[in-house]
Amino acid sequence: MENSPLQVVTVPTAPYPDQRPGTNGLRKSVYVFQSRRNYLHNFIQSVLSSIDLRDRQGSTVVVGGDGRFFNQTAIEVIVQMAAANGVGRLIIGHHGIMSTPAISCVIRKYKAIGGIILTASHNPGGPYGDFGIKFNTANGGPAKEAVTSKIFQISRTIEEFAICPGLKVDLTTLGKQAFDLENKFKPFTVEIVDSVESYANLLRNIFDFAALKELLSGENHIKMRLDAMHGVAGPYVRKILCEELGCPVNSAINCVPMDDFGGQHPDPNPTYATDLIDSMRDGQYDFGAAFDADGDRNMILGKHGFFVTPSDSLAVIADNIFCIPYFQHTGVRGFARSMPTSAALDRVAKATKIELYETPTGWTFFGNLMDAGMLSLCGEESFGTGGDHIREKDGLWAVLAWLSILACRRQSVEDILKDHWLKYGRNYFTRYDYEDVDIDAACEMMEDLEIMIADKSFVKQRFAVEDKIYQVEKADNFEYTDPADSTISRNQGLRIIFSDGSRIIYRLSGTGRNGATVRIYIDCYEKELIFEDTQVMLAPLATIAVKISQLHHRTGRSGPSVIT
Repeated sequence: MENSPLQVVTVPTAPYPDQRPGTNGLRKSVYVFQSRRNYLHNFIQSVLSSIDLRDRQGSTVVVGGDGRFFNQTAIEVIVQMAAANGVGRLIIGHHGIMSTPAISCVIRKYKAIGGIILTASHNPGGPYGDFGIKFNTANGGPAKEAVTSKIFQISRTIEEFAICPGLKVDLTTLGKQAFDLENKFKPFTVEIVDSVESYANLLRNIFDFAALKELLSGENHIKMRLDAMHGVAGPYVRKILCEELGCPVNSAINCVPMDDFGGQHPDPNPTYATDLIDSMRDGQYDFGAAFDADGDRNMILGKHGFFVTPSDSLAVIADNIFCIPYFQHTGVRGFARSMPTSAALDRVAKATKIELYETPTGWTFFGNLMDAGMLSLCGEESFGTGGDHIREKDGLWAVLAWLSILACRRQSVEDILKDHWLKYGRNYFTRYDYEDVDIDAACEMMEDLEIMIADKSFVKQRFAVEDKIYQVEKADNFEYTDPADSTISRNQGLRIIFSDGSRIIYRLSGTGRNGATVRIYIDCYEKELIFEDTQVMLAPLATIAVKISQLHHRTGRSGPSVIT
């Protein structure tokens, strides 16, 4: 404790017009945060001011990040401003590092009023990369639109912020630190906690660790390859999978968090996790997985690099959900997927007679259903899967779910998928990302496309590519009425649904920093098992998607930046 009370000061500032948080918070280049005067301070004050003063006074807030460049600088400012704005206690991950799933866990465990997560998810790091700030509310999940809109409105009119510039916290030492502030009756406390332990304990109560340890280190153990991509998941993989479950340490690679993620793009998909895929090709490993920067996304691979799409991964977990002890005890309340995600989950839900929800993109919609006791398992095509144990997608949870299925069924990843396809048929799915597109051109294209598909004459139109003919059965701009609270979310993506169930979906994404990202999602279903390359199977629909939208002409792009 400091000998004399620390001074709280009010600093004049001017607003910025571009601090609207998206579904994943505020993301900008590091340069923006460093070069624009008080840019960080303005946004943190806007977040804190969005919380009612009566709720904020003496409250607990959790803080952590994925360790990217600017993480510790931002935490120092957050600590000083939280203290000045009446927060009573901060819980911060050791060295300022904590995965997004762990932060959700800790918010719920300590009944915090919320959490500030410092991450730009799967976007690149380093001084020339991206930085992001996301606010999660008391349920442990991302703030709803009403909250993010309030934050944005405050940021547009902000005139000053409160800060305690003399307050310095030690992020390297576990335990409590207390500080006396002027005009404050109680000390402000900062608690530096083990980033892994609370979350690991939660997982111990969900999965059968004894069975998993036998699978990973017993007499007939499988061989794994895990890639943390130099993100925050590394310490969790080492502690839980290696130390506790007996997976050899050398099977986990890139497990030391780095502020630039080793110069790599920390995105667990076939485009960026090529090192892992290449290492799996010779067949020495039975199971592979990769995680993104903040540990909430995952990619699953089988022997020889057999790729499991996120949509298939979700469907397989759903079909084998009682391999996980947690669900044996709680039962299954419902399944959900984001609208662009393939309909593979729908077939499992129908067969098991479990309620299915189709939501807009964004984990907050899943969290609302979970809080209402309506949902147990959910996922998105963007490599996010999770359960109702927290209110975020959870990469390590998904890996342990898959390992539980392997332990239960004693089959390979590939055999489990092929059995699934034989039982339910197969949804072929792909996503084309056109990144950094001129935002005006992208918006005009989407507006014209919506006008076209809204015309009554568009329904029943037929499109022919080679020997394939597709007839439009339905076309709309997806609108969602939340069954938990009846709130309506409009303009969630343009859908073209064909008579055979195939779908083309167009969305503008808000997770980039330069221009717009146009995403095209393509999904088709085959009842009979056909071992054909996904891109070959979906080529006719891809041709139609580009033709209808005139995307290449309207954006000046000859092809997508990323295909997943």
